[in-house]
Amino acid sequence: MSLQAHISELEAKHHALKTEIEKEQSHPSADDLHITELKRRKLRIKDEIARLKSQASAA
Repeated sequence: MSLQAHISELEAKHHALKTEIEKEQSHPSADDLHITELKRRKLRIKDEIARLKSQASAA
């Protein structure tokens, strides 16, 4: 898999997590622990995307 394809895949996962977080937050009985874990996963993916983009621009 090329670096750009990997970045695109991570961006899609990031977007899916964003959508899932918004959906969870719209429920009156939202599970705060679950939302926090989703946000952590989203942040890890965002950091990985930034790292890969930095790596790609340095190459």
